[in-house]
Amino acid sequence: MSKFLICFLFTLLLLSSGLSAQKLPNPLVTTGVSLSLAKYRKAMISDIQYKIHFNIPADKSADILANEEITFNLEDLPPLLQLDFKQDVTHIKSVSVNGKPSEIRLEQEHLIIDKQHLRKSSNNIAVQFIAGNESLNRNSDYLYALFVPDHARTVFPCFDQPDLKARFLLSLTVPKDWKVLANGNKKDSIATSLGNTYSFDKSDLLPTYLFSFAAGKFSALKKVFGNRSMEFLHRETDDKKLRLSVDSVFIAHKDAIQFLENWTSIPFPFKKIGFAAIPDFQFGGMEHPGEVQYKSSALFLDEGATRDQFISRSNLISHETAHMWFGDLVTMRWFNDVWMKEVFANFMADKVTENLMGKNTFDLKFLQDHYPAAYGIDRTAGANPIRQELDNLQDAGSMYGNIIYHKAPIMMRQLEQIMGKENFQKGIREYLKKYSYNNADWTELIAILNKYSKTNLEEWNKVWVNLPGRPVFNYNINYQENKISSLTISQKPESGNARIWPQLFSVKLFYPTYSKTISVNIKNASIDLIEAKGLAKPSFVLFNADGMGYGIFPEEMMMLENFDELKSPLERASVYINAYENTLAGKSLDPKRLLRFLTIGLSKEQNEMNLRLLTGYLTSLYWNFTRPSDRLALSKTLEDAIWQAMEHQTAPNNKKILFNTYQNIYLSASAAKKIYNIWETQTAPVGVKLIDEDYTGLALSIALKADTAKNVLNQQLQRITNTDRKARLMFLIPALSSVEAVRDSFFFSLKERKNRAKESFVTTALSYLHHPLRQNTSIKYLPESLKLLEEIQKTGDIFFPQSWLSATFGSYQSAEAEQVVTDFLKTHPGYNPKLKDKILQSTDNLFKAKKLLKN
Repeated sequence: MSKFLICFLFTLLLLSSGLSAQKLPNPLVTTGVSLSLAKYRKAMISDIQYKIHFNIPADKSADILANEEITFNLEDLPPLLQLDFKQDVTHIKSVSVNGKPSEIRLEQEHLIIDKQHLRKSSNNIAVQFIAGNESLNRNSDYLYALFVPDHARTVFPCFDQPDLKARFLLSLTVPKDWKVLANGNKKDSIATSLGNTYSFDKSDLLPTYLFSFAAGKFSALKKVFGNRSMEFLHRETDDKKLRLSVDSVFIAHKDAIQFLENWTSIPFPFKKIGFAAIPDFQFGGMEHPGEVQYKSSALFLDEGATRDQFISRSNLISHETAHMWFGDLVTMRWFNDVWMKEVFANFMADKVTENLMGKNTFDLKFLQDHYPAAYGIDRTAGANPIRQELDNLQDAGSMYGNIIYHKAPIMMRQLEQIMGKENFQKGIREYLKKYSYNNADWTELIAILNKYSKTNLEEWNKVWVNLPGRPVFNYNINYQENKISSLTISQKPESGNARIWPQLFSVKLFYPTYSKTISVNIKNASIDLIEAKGLAKPSFVLFNADGMGYGIFPEEMMMLENFDELKSPLERASVYINAYENTLAGKSLDPKRLLRFLTIGLSKEQNEMNLRLLTGYLTSLYWNFTRPSDRLALSKTLEDAIWQAMEHQTAPNNKKILFNTYQNIYLSASAAKKIYNIWETQTAPVGVKLIDEDYTGLALSIALKADTAKNVLNQQLQRITNTDRKARLMFLIPALSSVEAVRDSFFFSLKERKNRAKESFVTTALSYLHHPLRQNTSIKYLPESLKLLEEIQKTGDIFFPQSWLSATFGSYQSAEAEQVVTDFLKTHPGYNPKLKDKILQSTDNLFKAKKLLKN
């Protein structure tokens, strides 16, 4: 039995037996929020309420003065009480406990309250303080609070752990021309000499990471659907985007809520529906009840948007709406189970997509959204399981990644197939009702689901949830007299100890005039497909034809040679994904041959989603797995093939996908001239719709590849009227300078935290700094980039360490870059294991390129 399992069972025993905090060991005062501190406080503290006021000045450099009253009940009197506050002592102005002044004692990121000031049952702690800025995302005329996973403690003193839910009574004083949005409804407002003070109704029961607000120069919109009112704050200024997007955003929320209410059999669980579109938001969205935050560019689309972008917007809104039930209504006990809320949000968002757009679109989108992203981690030496251990919330950000967002939904879909959709739904409904407005963990959910399943889910859970990696499938087919005498499929792990992934998928046998599909339910190391016995010898076999299976599947050359016979977009997508994974695994096609195969498909692939997938793989092979000298020789041929395919395709969205690919890969002088003329005259190719952001993208490509005299970026800056988009380009300009010293200065400026505040700006800039065309001068940044990683993890938001590494190392293939990584890991033997995994995940292409390009 593992150390983690023993600890977990011990925790359950304590909680179920009702032992008090006094019978738990007194936790040490250490940085972060340790698991021992969290368990101690959970056993001791209840009925928490925060009454909190922030006085927000217009000047973003001025302090935000704040005060709060925290009321709560204590079951026992601890020797000392630890409130979490990750600031220095100068931020605390006064503390009083139960009406009496108390000393200010701030140690190891905790405000310490001595036992003598506390009493059993009801307590009140009042604090006057300067709010921390780090997670308030202050801009020149707006801000927004983003506290996931443990960043509330950087702003105000609190019990910052997910299983200590509380109610929040918030008030904000803001400049007079600012709008506000928070978890609760606005109750009243008072005009003062300092601005307007808004008070909000008491919030629903929330953990600290879901407490939030936004304030600033926003436009405010409201819509009413039935008996529901929705609020929407945004900063978009493009009339076309507003006209084409606003109603769609409201309707998408309405549709998602209706579907989820029906599926869960639980009405919308919170008092308020509100959302804000944030320019260059760190994530796609964040599920604060009453104040969901979205990346603005994901919501506001115009006539130039592709079908995939519209589907992605619907999916994003459905994802954040699903969180109202999965994560907000029922919250994980500890952040090691953060994957539970994300898997259900993604899984349910996919169900909304299926409901709105049909099964065929759903199946194709599910395959493309989840499998490549999951494989991108699971194939690496740093692969992590879905469920991980977590000793301290200060490391909770490292829980996030493509495994919980993408492998977990694949796992959940397999689970639904095993249980049956009706039984699965019954189990989830019971789980939601049992733990409403409370907390639960994975073992509690799997125990409920087990009641509705004929399969032993405990065993199934071990390999799918608790272990990393994926299987590699093989097959053996024998014939007698031109008929199949046996067809056996086997599996083994790609790496690591022997284990079995029970799962369902299909195999399709193709014949000159018909085909035969066989369902596979593999539960052991191999399976004999009895249904295949006696069938005629097929022309070729397609494995994982329905895209359900997870792993590397066999790839028949005859199948690739007869690829045109695959009429189903889903089958073709399955082949594209499997071919790419086989190539990176060193099986079947090498990168050159796969690149040729994909190039042929540019004109033939008519499905927009598949064309996007195909061109994504093509550009990856071109930049990551093609030698620079070969790339230069190949570029003109590939440019011509893409341009001709763009002219051949008839659908506008397909044309735009191909134009974007052309813009990405071009290197020749003739292509550079063509791109420059399109940008300069703002005249798009026939059938291609380009918007302002597209022309900014063209300017960035020109600057990267050729701009030495024309100063395209400064000209583009003058064209932009939206202040937020102008600020983004101004940030990027030095990263694209043709002067190496300017680029050097920009990179080393990122060592200062204030220069990393806009994380989406930073990662975009890094992708240009480390573009293959600039790697001769940027490789010197790699050692410092690794040195900064721990600081990035401590000070950044949850996805920043991974995006920092991916933008830095994602396209390198040189021995020198590989040596930098190898030396760093060798000289840091005790390095944070989760960050080490992130390094191995992000540098996997680098190490694979060495093997794939050795010949």
